[in-house]
Amino acid sequence: MSYLALARKWRPRNFNELAGQEHVMRALVNALETGRVHHAFLFTGTRGVGKTTIARILAKSLNCETGMTAQPCGQCTACREIDEGRFVDLIEVDAASRTKVDDTRELLDNVQYAPARGRYKVYLIDEVHMLSTHSFNALLKTLEEPPPHVKFLLATTDPQKLPITVLSRCLQFNLKRFPPGLIFKRLSEITAAENIPAEPEALRLVARSANGSMRDALSLLDQVIAFGGGKLTAEDTRTMLGTLDRSEVFSILEAVAARDARAVLDCVNRLDERAPEYREVLAEIASVLQKVALVQAVPDLQLDEAEDIEAYRRLAQALTPEDTQLFYQISIVGRRDLELAPDARGGFEMVLLRMLAFSIADAGATGIRPRSPQEQRQQASANMQAAPRKTASAAGAAGDWQSIVAQLNLTGPASQLAAHCVLTRKEGKKVYLALDAEGETFRRPALEERLAQALSTHFGEQIDLVITAAKDVVNTPARLQKAAADDRMQAARASIETDPNIRAMRDIFGATVQPDSIRPSET
Repeated sequence: MSYLALARKWRPRNFNELAGQEHVMRALVNALETGRVHHAFLFTGTRGVGKTTIARILAKSLNCETGMTAQPCGQCTACREIDEGRFVDLIEVDAASRTKVDDTRELLDNVQYAPARGRYKVYLIDEVHMLSTHSFNALLKTLEEPPPHVKFLLATTDPQKLPITVLSRCLQFNLKRFPPGLIFKRLSEITAAENIPAEPEALRLVARSANGSMRDALSLLDQVIAFGGGKLTAEDTRTMLGTLDRSEVFSILEAVAARDARAVLDCVNRLDERAPEYREVLAEIASVLQKVALVQAVPDLQLDEAEDIEAYRRLAQALTPEDTQLFYQISIVGRRDLELAPDARGGFEMVLLRMLAFSIADAGATGIRPRSPQEQRQQASANMQAAPRKTASAAGAAGDWQSIVAQLNLTGPASQLAAHCVLTRKEGKKVYLALDAEGETFRRPALEERLAQALSTHFGEQIDLVITAAKDVVNTPARLQKAAADDRMQAARASIETDPNIRAMRDIFGATVQPDSIRPSET
């Protein structure tokens, strides 16, 4: 007996065996059970996700001799012939090879005739987007007024190329890519059922290389089994697939996180012995960093079974979230620019050295450590305190008044009146204030009375308040607060301008700083 490829042998034969497309299965099962089956279905999605498989299962459900059902028996003549690809009333068409309008017309000329054997005549048109405009026009007429005994099952990897007139007459189902974890689980089940020894890491490599396609995964599995002489090892799988051992990626990133340039270059030396495609290595690094960022954002996140969660968690602890984001950006930009480098290895090394040079956590190679946000706030506070005050000889009195105002617990206009004054002197129970011209709008008897009462409470005696308008008052609490705010803003802008990471972002990525977006941190 000839060998049957795993992709064909393990193709799902009914909806119960279908995995990963529950949203499509649920809709079709409900339609079959209620008898509300549309005349035209469009299945979209990338290659190997089950478009034609689902279409064949639906054809069996429509024509099973036990009756139209969501659970075809698989034993009757119709079910067996559909599985074997020889059911006369299932007309499968590869639109890529039959694009001419004459081919389509010849195909549709027989639509009017009743099915020869089955309950329905089912037209399964694969890669339907390859039809010509005239062919679509010929098909459209039939889709508009289909005979009751005809069902159309259309499949495509590129639905954008279909005319809107065709799309509007079909029920459209978008099939999702299979996650690596689901592919890994399916491969484990198949190798166990086939009694094939398989290392879990080998199956993980196949699952990741399939890029969301179950059919590609099974085809790769066949190749690896043949390469390994009937068994799957991680080493054989990497050799055949030409993929990188992800542990090497973790080693590189762990060396970068440790700020160990020599260890980084040692990793590159070991890697170079395998003659890797460095552009793909950078893609692997970016992929790992993306998972690390997820783990850092959600520590209890559960990755799929095809991932080594402990390795990601160790790296998430070794890197800061800021470094993770920066390294990710450096890796994907470096991947884009790698072809401009004098040689691939040198370009790859420069990308890794750039990570060491522009780390947010530590620029250890230069001996310069960028300040943390807390240190920046402390520096801004120090700058504010050290900044020269716009005072003359009354600085002490102004400082005392600012402290007094802060303790009065005034709110609203009364606090504004106090903030626009400066204490000139206190003689016994009399307090003399000079009012800034900007505070004239707050000078009202009721507000003066509230200020006097607050001062009486503060000094513990009845205060008589004397307020005099003045032109050259420059050190009121309001002006001092404004000066302090200006100092903080200047310190914040200076901190941004001098930050080595900001400079790196400008040099590497052409980033710009929006001045209006800068806000001083509150201490």
